[in-house]
Amino acid sequence: MSRDGSKPVDRRSFLGRLGAGAAASVALGTLGLPRLEGDLAQAAPIGPMTDEQRALAALEMRRDMAQLAYDRPHTPHENNGEEEDYPNRIANYSKALPHDNLGEVDPAAYDALLGALASGDKADFEAIPMGLGRTLTNPQAGLAFDLQGPDAWHLAIRPHPRIDSAEHSGEAAELYWMSLLRDVEFTGFDTDRMVAQAAREMSRFSDFRGPKEGAEVTPKTIFRGITPGDVTGPYVSQFMLKDIQYGSLAISHRQQTVVGGIDYLTDFDSWLNAQNGGRSGPVRLDPVPRYIRNMRDLTHYVHVDALYEAYLNACLILLGMGAPFDPGNPYVHSGNQHGFGTYGGPHILSLVTEVATRALKAVWYQKWFVHRRMRPEEFGGRVHVHKSGRASYPINAELLGTEALDLVRRRHGTWLLPQAYPEGAPTHPSYGAGHATVAGACVTILKAWFDESFVIPDPVVPNPAGRALAPYTGPDAGALTVGGELNKVAANIASARNMAAIHWRTDYSESIKLGEEVAIGILEEQKASYNEGGSFTLTRFDGTTITI
Repeated sequence: MSRDGSKPVDRRSFLGRLGAGAAASVALGTLGLPRLEGDLAQAAPIGPMTDEQRALAALEMRRDMAQLAYDRPHTPHENNGEEEDYPNRIANYSKALPHDNLGEVDPAAYDALLGALASGDKADFEAIPMGLGRTLTNPQAGLAFDLQGPDAWHLAIRPHPRIDSAEHSGEAAELYWMSLLRDVEFTGFDTDRMVAQAAREMSRFSDFRGPKEGAEVTPKTIFRGITPGDVTGPYVSQFMLKDIQYGSLAISHRQQTVVGGIDYLTDFDSWLNAQNGGRSGPVRLDPVPRYIRNMRDLTHYVHVDALYEAYLNACLILLGMGAPFDPGNPYVHSGNQHGFGTYGGPHILSLVTEVATRALKAVWYQKWFVHRRMRPEEFGGRVHVHKSGRASYPINAELLGTEALDLVRRRHGTWLLPQAYPEGAPTHPSYGAGHATVAGACVTILKAWFDESFVIPDPVVPNPAGRALAPYTGPDAGALTVGGELNKVAANIASARNMAAIHWRTDYSESIKLGEEVAIGILEEQKASYNEGGSFTLTRFDGTTITI
């Protein structure tokens, strides 16, 4: 809960508004379902049965899995208190609502949003005053139930860094540097002067939590993820470079990208238009397909991707190269059977996509009903107004005198955070991140399914122009494992949204863990339905190992 105990919305009170009958039906003890007794109770949950036994066993299994979900501990939902501390809502998400000439949200519109979130009434959502045409992205998804895996309201992520904190300043500086370095090839990070300058400045922040070598951010660690394998080998995961065998189709990872050197919302009028929900024009596309070679290429990938696309591709690549399954897969040890609908290729291909919508429901609750974090784009407006002397905001001082801000000002004439997309950020709050939560869920499924220790054969890296792949021959070429490269593809996708300046580092680092919890819960519940038994073992994002 928040500091005053009134926000985020309490689910018990919300269910209470549904009426006594609807609320009571949520409690399993009131459902009146028959329990299996006598011979039926002793029957295996699956295997040969009579029709009646099978029907009752299916009923009991569904009930038991519902009980498992119900019994999961409820984690308190705490936000960071900014919404109460700053009544003008300068530290919260408000894009697409009407704003004044400083970019501060209209109080009545924000209160109407809070009222709709508190009531859950569809009419209240339709009554929210809006700006210039863009609409809010699916706030009611946070109220949806799911029938498998943890309920969205069972899960939580920590409060995000406050606008007045050193951690927030470190994250903001990283985004400004990312915007300045979007067109530098990843293979050139070791020799690029501005990358070295960025690494030195990021090392000086007192609470920056990105990866480091010793106590220093270096060109090898800058902008990388925080999970095992993220700083090993090339920046881009092998699962975003190698060809994909999609049935009879061999699909190259050369992708459409955009023309370099073009950033958006760098003048105050276009920035303010975006805050008010104004429309924007298209991006300028590069006619030459390229392998991902820099941050701008990655930002375009996550601008137009299907949310589970990279992980479906990773699964197809692993199946195509004959990567071994986890040793707990029962068919690994079978001499006369192999998996298909269970523990086989069709099973994992559907499961890795199946978790995506469940992950989205979990994170949409966090976005709209708990945290309502401002987008980096919105914060860039606060920085510009503050540095211009038009208003004073509680921005942590570690950011305000940075080289990154000075360089952005020299390049664009303002202190606004340059955006990779003409429209800037989407019209939903920043924390957690949808891409990152889906990444955490899908990658967790893949790590559970495949042998994480298997070394990726024949690793590759793009040439500087991104037109071809070359063998990767670095000293760690033999250390690119399935587990590490899956962690890396999750970091690539989630961090690419940061590179576009629409998400923060903690949006990535906390949301992948949220997705991981969703996937683990689904595996726990699904495993009970398999006749074969077996187990799943995986390395979590924090480096610990679990077996399901």
